[in-house]
Amino acid sequence: MHWEAITWQRMAERLAGHLDDPGNPPEPGGWRRVGVDGAPAAGTGVLAGLLAEELRSRGRPALVVPTAGFLRPASLRFEYGRQDVDAYLGGWYDTAALWREVFGPTDPGGSGRVLPDLWDPVTDRATRSPYVELPPGGVLVVHGPLLLGQWYPFDLSVHIRLSPGALARRTEELERWTAAAFARYEAEVDPAAGADVAVRADDPRHPAWTGLPAH
Repeated sequence: MHWEAITWQRMAERLAGHLDDPGNPPEPGGWRRVGVDGAPAAGTGVLAGLLAEELRSRGRPALVVPTAGFLRPASLRFEYGRQDVDAYLGGWYDTAALWREVFGPTDPGGSGRVLPDLWDPVTDRATRSPYVELPPGGVLVVHGPLLLGQWYPFDLSVHIRLSPGALARRTEELERWTAAAFARYEAEVDPAAGADVAVRADDPRHPAWTGLPAH
């Protein structure tokens, strides 16, 4: 795998240009869907936000949806304990709600009415956020952990990779038990190979990437 040094801003510009390429148009009346995958310590929201800003500057509506807003209630997440790796990998995120409220509305012929979040893990209550209208031609940017290997319908996927050492350093002490889950994710899903774009971000000030896929 060849790595090229790049800044986060330049990466966002290149990704936006790829999505905005007239030679690679979306379906008429359709939407683009981008996934930015990575452990919480990878800071996927930074790239997702920069990409959305760049798209808007080009006149493309963009909506950022963090999967942290689609965590399941604590009673379900912690059913087998607060540090159960199997539960974290397969039961913490409400994938059914993501399909129904985020991906479904941006399917061909969809309404474009996306729910930006569903559950607040701090209060452990529904957020009751209103739906957001994403106009046809807009771009949905979903970011968070464990996005690949779920068959989510991304037009472009980015995986931000951290080495085990960097992951340990940049993860809060109470969450370091999740390192075992991400090690399994790497072994079983191989997200860097499965993503359209892989990013190496052990030093967040100096990321490197594999570049854009060919059309």
